[in-house]
Amino acid sequence: MATMATEIVAFLLTISGWALISSTLSTDYWKVSSVDGTVITTATFWSNLWKTCVTDSTGVSNCKDFPSMLALDAYIQVCRGLMISAVCLGFFGAILALVGMKCTKIGGSETTKARMTCLCGLHFILSGICSLTTCSLYAHRITSEFFDPLFVAQKFELGAALFIGWAGSVLSILGGFIFCFSMTEGFSIREYSYNRATSFTSTRNKISRTAEHPQKDAADQSSSFRQFGRNAYV
Repeated sequence: MATMATEIVAFLLTISGWALISSTLSTDYWKVSSVDGTVITTATFWSNLWKTCVTDSTGVSNCKDFPSMLALDAYIQVCRGLMISAVCLGFFGAILALVGMKCTKIGGSETTKARMTCLCGLHFILSGICSLTTCSLYAHRITSEFFDPLFVAQKFELGAALFIGWAGSVLSILGGFIFCFSMTEGFSIREYSYNRATSFTSTRNKISRTAEHPQKDAADQSSSFRQFGRNAYV
């Protein structure tokens, strides 16, 4: 029962983390133009992994998609690949979780379900690492340009999507480790139950043999006592 409750908590954490990671792909504000040192702001520039936009003082936005994937900066291409990998790993991890959890009726034997649970945890851990790497890489690019005194172009600040991605990554990694811990706990419980059953079976067999041959056991005990008495003072 404790293992089942642990798996349910891990499933809720990982699904929440995967939902947050997936939502960052469609979130607009990965970086927002900085107003540091600006007296009058007439427009706000913001962008994500797919487009760059500008919003004027009246609230009207004008967006432009990135024209060519091959002409993009290398860090944007890397971030795209890592985020898509994170979403895919989380999706397959959710399927493995539904199959491997103890509260479900599919998945086969207990050993097979435990292995699927471990594999599910690894998927979610890798998904969180990919998302965490993406957000950290993108944030590093923004902060390095912001604090570079030789950078004279428009400077940006961290957008809301990065914080959402970080939160989803932490939840996904934490839930993945809990899945792996629940698998080891389940194996230890099953090993303890097996050893206890084996010990009980051997004790029961010994009692049965004693009940079947009581005279033989009594003779063996008396013979050992006589031998002990003969050799006690040698």
